[in-house]
Parts: sequence; structure tokens; C-alpha cells
Amino acid sequence: MQSALFLALQHGGRMERGSRRRSDAEEKEKGRMKRTIIKDWKTRLSYFLQNSSNPNKRKSKKAGKHRNYFRPSPEEAQLWSEAFDELLANKYGLAAFRAFLKSEFCEENIEFWLACEDFKKTKSPQKLTSKAKKIYNDFIEKEAPKEINIDFQTKNMIAQNIQEATHTCFSAAQKRVYSLMENNSYPRFLESEFYQELCKKTPITREAQGT
Repeated sequence: MQSALFLALQHGGRMERGSRRRSDAEEKEKGRMKRTIIKDWKTRLSYFLQNSSNPNKRKSKKAGKHRNYFRPSPEEAQLWSEAFDELLANKYGLAAFRAFLKSEFCEENIEFWLACEDFKKTKSPQKLTSKAKKIYNDFIEKEAPKEINIDFQTKNMIAQNIQEATHTCFSAAQKRVYSLMENNSYPRFLESEFYQELCKKTPITREAQGT
């Protein structure tokens, strides 16, 4: 009887240790994936910065349109913390925020918001209908590849509206997603390492002063 009890306890102990090891391994794997994604978006943004900083590319005829692609000054980056719209209106800021969302596995929110912005600018009725169906298939329907987190009632309303697509088909859902990003992801972005680095003023070296 005692040996049976001992074996049961020993077996239970092995199961508990095995479960703990699996749990630890899963947490390590999640942490590794997140570190890899963060490293990836930092690399992409660094590459983006190096190419944008090339003086030869500044001589574009459309220099005004490309102005926001250059690395922002610390003062400009600090403006992003004043309002979410300030961040979204800046091309470099939008790229940084989009990469940050990817590191948090919720990039579908900004992709949906951008798709809606493009959708509202569409003039052709035929294109409006085809774009509405694509947005619905990509982001709204159940188990869509980039399904966003909105309530069932809003989903149903969109399903009905896209039958005769108008520019306001996705207005309610877009407002919902905007609010989610503004209240959740945006504050975390402002605390991120990359954003904090952008806000730091680079010390002027003697070599830079001499040029």
C-alpha cells in the first residue's frame, strides 16, 4: 500500500515537473519570438533611416511629399506624445507605430485603419464595392486572416452595408479600432525603447562642430 502511494506521488511529481517544464519552455519561446520581432522592426527602421538620410535622395522634385520620411528631430518626435493623430500623420511615426504593433502581434488594427482611410478616398463605385468586399474578407468576417476585435452587431451591420457599399460602411468599426489603438497600444508605444531613443537629443561632437 505504501509503495503504491509512493509510486503515485512520484508519478504525480514527474507530471507536475513535466508540466512546469513545458510551461517554462512555452514562455521562453514566446519571449524569444517577441525579441526576434522587436529586433526585426528596429533593423527595418534603421535601414529606413539610413536610406532616408541619404543627401542625394533629398533632391527629389516631390521633396515636400517625402519630407516626413526623414528621421524626425527629437522635438518633432516629442510632438507624437501630444496626440495620437500627430503620430499617425507623420510617415516615419506611422512606420514606427506599425512595426511596434507587429511586435505586439496586433498589427491588424493599424492595417484595418489604413485600409479604411484608403477606402474613404475611393471615387469609383465599382472600386468602392470591390474594396469593401476585400476589407470585409480580410478583417471582418469570422476567422478572417486579419480579423479585428469588434462586436457581433457591428459585424452584421457591415455585412449588410457592403451589399450597397458607401464611404461610411466601416465608420463604426474604424472608430472602434482607433479607440483601441489610442487607449491601449499608443501609450505603450510612447514608453517603448525605440520611441525614447528618438526623443533623445544627440550630443554635438567636436568633429561635427568643425564641419
